[in-house]
Amino acid sequence: MKKYFLSFAAIALLFSCQQQEKADLIVINANAYTVNDNFDKAESFAIKDGKFIAVGTNDEILSKYATLQTVDAKNQTIVPGLIDAHCHFAGLGSSLQQVNLRGTKSYDEILQRLTDFKKEKNVDYITGRGWDQNDWDVKVFPTKEKLDKLFPDTPVAIRRVDGHALFVNEAALKYSGLSSTKFPKKISGGEFITKNGKLTGVLIDAAMNYIKTPRGTKKSAIQGLLDAQKVTFSYGLTTVNDAGLGRGTIELMDSLHKTGDLKMRVYAMVSVSQKNLDYFLGKGIIKTDRLNVRSFKVYGDGALGSRGAAMRKSYSDRHNHFGAMIFSPKRYTEIAAQIAKSDYQMNTHAIGDSANTWILKTYKEALKGQKDRRWKIEHAQIISPEDFDMFDNIVPSVQPTHATSDMYWAETRVGKERMKGAYAFKDLLNKYGSVALGTDFPVEKVSPFLTFSAAVTRMDTENYPEGGFQMENALTREETLRGMTIWAAHSNFEEHEKGSIEVGKFADFVILNQNIMEVEGSKIHKTKVVSTYLNGEKVY
Repeated sequence: MKKYFLSFAAIALLFSCQQQEKADLIVINANAYTVNDNFDKAESFAIKDGKFIAVGTNDEILSKYATLQTVDAKNQTIVPGLIDAHCHFAGLGSSLQQVNLRGTKSYDEILQRLTDFKKEKNVDYITGRGWDQNDWDVKVFPTKEKLDKLFPDTPVAIRRVDGHALFVNEAALKYSGLSSTKFPKKISGGEFITKNGKLTGVLIDAAMNYIKTPRGTKKSAIQGLLDAQKVTFSYGLTTVNDAGLGRGTIELMDSLHKTGDLKMRVYAMVSVSQKNLDYFLGKGIIKTDRLNVRSFKVYGDGALGSRGAAMRKSYSDRHNHFGAMIFSPKRYTEIAAQIAKSDYQMNTHAIGDSANTWILKTYKEALKGQKDRRWKIEHAQIISPEDFDMFDNIVPSVQPTHATSDMYWAETRVGKERMKGAYAFKDLLNKYGSVALGTDFPVEKVSPFLTFSAAVTRMDTENYPEGGFQMENALTREETLRGMTIWAAHSNFEEHEKGSIEVGKFADFVILNQNIMEVEGSKIHKTKVVSTYLNGEKVY
């Protein structure tokens, strides 16, 4: 009779395997920044049912868990899934179906892109976005004579990069029931730019609402969302705060989540209107693992680049011009009072110092006696010195690349004194205790690594200016990573489910090709995503 003997080591191994818990995925040999309270680093973590179930060293995880799927990170840097605290996800999808005017250096270059687009697509109505006259040699708004000559019968409506100005031709005016001489002479919250009494083709803020464009199809809307998802996953984003959505788009996103076609987590800010207020406040918070509807996006004013931002004193480069608020003071008070009676947030776009002052005061009055409502000021771009203290319980949601995009001309707009309270991310952090960081794409580029670089170095991708722009308001790398993860999650009331690599949270994480916490500052913006995981599933 043959005898079999097992060594003590083999018996121990067999016993340990029998005792190991099952995991769906284990990541080993990682340089992982957990972004927990202590900002600890981890070497390994285990995932089951879409959530982190253990975080620690290789030995700790491998001794306790068994899996059929292991990812060897090979000491690459891992961070929690990145959250864009302010962007336009659906808008990015739409822009991918239109002519891209970003990076154009002249009016003539815009005309060439429009001509090429018309030849390629043969569309009946041309739309696009991305032009910025501040990038041209002659930094003035265009006029439509050349546009009319090139496209006498095809309507053209192209948005400025910030979305607060629209440039149209005569055909687009005619399509909308207007003309160069037939248009509302007085409007609230916007401006028709004229020359010698006739429209130049540039419309600011509320004036844009008079331009009609063909309605997109459901098919094109779906394709836009899926295209936007592909792009954003490639940059490591796993949650996007979409700043301003209609009911139809929100419901479309929800349906695509349910079919599994759309995986991106969306924190939806509902575009404010009385109809939307009545509907969503009546329904209450709408929350799934992928969709969170609990806030309204309100516009306080326009943008600085188009001089639509509401300023307390006249623009330094345009005498007796102050920009404009979008609604009347009474309307902001009414909106705030309605939202304050619910569990929803009020998230208001405020660029100019006047807009910030009024919205902050409106918030304070509406929230009197209420704590931890986390209402947000989106952009908080130019703040009067006495207004910083009002951010004690109001979340500043800011976009660092706005500082590096605007730094070339912002002082020309507002003067040296007001610039002291402009793009003041560190001052805002010190007042509230955290900042939520976003990109505002497609106003800016999608890459969160441009956000990281701008926050830390306060320089553009050409390393200008030397030493950084207003460096007293730069953020540390730890603060920046927190702002793009756990602090952004906090601003959404989601800090207990995402924003860090911790047990019980969604297994959203990103593997990077370089360590953004240590790499030379001038190289941060060159960071690439190796892989993006959402719920432990590799989505890029």
